[in-house]
Amino acid sequence: MEKATTSQITIDNYLKKHYMHRSNWLRAAVLGANDGIISISSLAVGVAAAGTSREAITLATFAGLVAGALSMAAGEYVSVSSQTDTERADIAREKDELRDQPEVELEILAQIFEKRGLKRETALLVANELTETDALGAHIREELGINEISQANPIQAAFASGAAFTAGGLLPLLVVLLAPLSVMQYSLYGSTLLSLMILGIVSARAGGANASKAVLRITIWGAIALGLSGLVGYLFGVSV
Repeated sequence: MEKATTSQITIDNYLKKHYMHRSNWLRAAVLGANDGIISISSLAVGVAAAGTSREAITLATFAGLVAGALSMAAGEYVSVSSQTDTERADIAREKDELRDQPEVELEILAQIFEKRGLKRETALLVANELTETDALGAHIREELGINEISQANPIQAAFASGAAFTAGGLLPLLVVLLAPLSVMQYSLYGSTLLSLMILGIVSARAGGANASKAVLRITIWGAIALGLSGLVGYLFGVSV
C-alpha cells in the first residue's frame, strides 16, 4: 500500500479513517436496537412462559413494542436536549467571560496548553493566535470540551433510537406471530441470541471496533435477561 505524502494529507481525508464522527448516532442506534431485541423478546418469553394464549402474547408484545419505541425516542430526545441546553448555557457564560475578563481567559487557555505538554512561551503563543482567530471557538473546544463530534442533535438521536428499537423489536413480534405455540419460547431464545450476535457484528464494524468483544458482551447480557424473564413467567404461571 502506497504511503500518502505530506502534500496529499488533509484533515478531512485523514479523519475519514476514524469513526468518532459516528459515535452519537451509532450509540443511539445500537442502544435502541439492543433494547428493542432484548426488551420485547424478554416480554414475550415471560408471557409465553406463563402459559397464556397466542392472542395474549401477541397483544403484550405489540403493546411493548409501541410503548418501548415511543419511550426510547422521548427519553433520548429529553436527554440530548438537556445536554444541549447545558452546552448552550456554558457557551453563553463563556461569551460573557471573554467580554468581561479577556486577560483571565487568555491565561486559562495558555495553562490548558501547558498542562498538555507545551512550554510556557509556546502555550502563550498558541493561546494568543487562537484568541486572535476565534477566541470563543477556542474556549468552547479547549476549555469546555465541546466540539462537532461531541455535540448531539436531539431530533436525530430520538429518531435513531426509536427507529432502531422498532427494528429490533419487530423480530420477536414476528416470532410470536409465526412460531408454533409449543416451541415459541425456544424460537424466541434462539432468534434473539442470533439477532444480538448480528447486531454486535454490525455495530462493531460500523464503529471500527473488535467484533468478538461486541458479540460476547451483547449476547451474555441478552441471555441473562431472557433467562430471568422466563423464570418470572414460569413462577407466575405456576401460581395461576
